[in-house]
Amino acid sequence: MKIKAAILWELGQPLSVEEVELAEPRPTEMLVEVKAAGVCHSDLHPARGDWPMRTPLVLGHEGAGIVRQVGAEVTRAKVGDHVVFCWAPPCGVCEMCRAGRPVLCERLEKTVYRNRLPAGGTRLRARDQELYHFNATACFADHAVLCEEGVIPVSEDISFEALATLGCAVVTGVGAAINAARVEAGSQIVVIGAGGVGLNVIQGAVIAGAEKIIAIDARARPLELAHAFGATEAIAAAPENLRQVRELTGGRGADYVFDTVGLPDTLNAALNLVRKGGTVVLTGLSRIDATASINTFPFVMQEKRLIGSVYGSGQPLRDIPKLIELNRQGKLKLRELVARTYAIEEINEALDALAAGEGARGIIRW
Repeated sequence: MKIKAAILWELGQPLSVEEVELAEPRPTEMLVEVKAAGVCHSDLHPARGDWPMRTPLVLGHEGAGIVRQVGAEVTRAKVGDHVVFCWAPPCGVCEMCRAGRPVLCERLEKTVYRNRLPAGGTRLRARDQELYHFNATACFADHAVLCEEGVIPVSEDISFEALATLGCAVVTGVGAAINAARVEAGSQIVVIGAGGVGLNVIQGAVIAGAEKIIAIDARARPLELAHAFGATEAIAAAPENLRQVRELTGGRGADYVFDTVGLPDTLNAALNLVRKGGTVVLTGLSRIDATASINTFPFVMQEKRLIGSVYGSGQPLRDIPKLIELNRQGKLKLRELVARTYAIEEINEALDALAAGEGARGIIRW
């Protein structure tokens, strides 16, 4: 079938919106009409040439839509279902999946992270060339073919804009606080970076019962949003942040510090801001070749801990429905994350706004 999609023909170049041929889904796949897609930094990185990967490529991995066709072996969803996309579809049988850690599924490295579908290959063609599916999702398009494990059926009472944010930013941020760090009630936390993931780390900390939540960002608008999402303090990134955080935490430093930016400078700042025996959680992805030089002394003498967290460190197929229930209960903001909406033809404007740090989420809406 003919669809419209945003294609990255060359790393670091603007996306081109054009007609694409989408093949029929295979027996374990389904065709989904995309209704909303979030614009995430993980889309920005290949668009800006930060991550080496093969092109041409249809970007987009944070989406929601309606199932329009299912393969003969699909049992998870049926035609007409509203679904959220899961860009890390687990195989369910590898060692990591059996251990209850599906976000580390061994199949992901062989297929999804090579921008191919789990059943193999690609279903996209344009200009007589195969196109790759970014994160096996490719939802900067009006339709997408996804594997069965790559969709999560949801009820129809939540807007597609809200559902789109669930597929990456929300589950990543909330999960980092609840699953990876296991934030304890009454604790004091710092969140470096109040973008899409950072705002949801804040929400996760609120849900966990954190007493003090300090957001740090270089930009004014994200700091305003941080307050709206539950931060008790919001301070501009500056050399005096260490003194400010110490003052706000009784001189000890934070129990947990979340680095949602992932730069060498922000990681070192996080390690300075955390207290003795505290935990730094790294969720931010920057350039793939970024390295940081850190002082090893505090890891021994102060028993500080540094851990990574990908996609919320949980089980997205289970966690996303729970997050929807929290939204129904008024404990989790979803629609409020959407700051800007765009047509697919405005995809490059959406990426520019994200790069400029305009805060919260931009959404491509059909």
